[in-house]
Amino acid sequence: MDISTLFAFLGAAMILTIMPGPDNLFVLAQSITQDKKAGIATSFGLCTGLLVHISAAVLGISAIIYQSTIIFTMVKFAGAAYLLYLAWQSFRAKGDPFTLQQQNTQAYIKLYKKGILMNILNPKVSLFFLALLPQFVNPSQGHVAFQMLILGIVFLIQALVLFSLFSIFAGKVRQVIIGKPAIAKRLNTVQGILFTFIGIQIAISKQ
Repeated sequence: MDISTLFAFLGAAMILTIMPGPDNLFVLAQSITQDKKAGIATSFGLCTGLLVHISAAVLGISAIIYQSTIIFTMVKFAGAAYLLYLAWQSFRAKGDPFTLQQQNTQAYIKLYKKGILMNILNPKVSLFFLALLPQFVNPSQGHVAFQMLILGIVFLIQALVLFSLFSIFAGKVRQVIIGKPAIAKRLNTVQGILFTFIGIQIAISKQ
């Protein structure tokens, strides 16, 4: 695989990652409602979930999901249900105060696992890789699966870097919001609305 192809893919990957979507919105929500480390922990979880989707695309499992309406629908509604559950938790905690206290290690591990689960339960991610990766693969150079794997790893690394930068930025926004109690008290409600939006978006998505 030549360098020009890798750079072209990297540019496309960065643009797609920056565009508003379930993953980066989820990272921003965790960073603002908790702290930047929470967002970074979530980012690592989401990117770990990407490993599953990348592997599925490379091994051809994504194609099976795409062709099976039943499997796609089951995964889709499981993901939507999980997001709506997170929304319900946020609405329940709408009156909880916000502070700048550090989260403990267990809380970050929990967020990491939450990120993995959220990413895996979004079948659109697998279909995204199934559609994107082959466009940058050159069959004449052979080792098509290996080329797709390299591209997937490049996507994962840039996503982790950008998500971490989102977390740092959102953490600074949080510090400003904390100084405004009237806004801070509504953060859980905003997060609940955001999770509801993402859940519905996944539920109505099509193959």
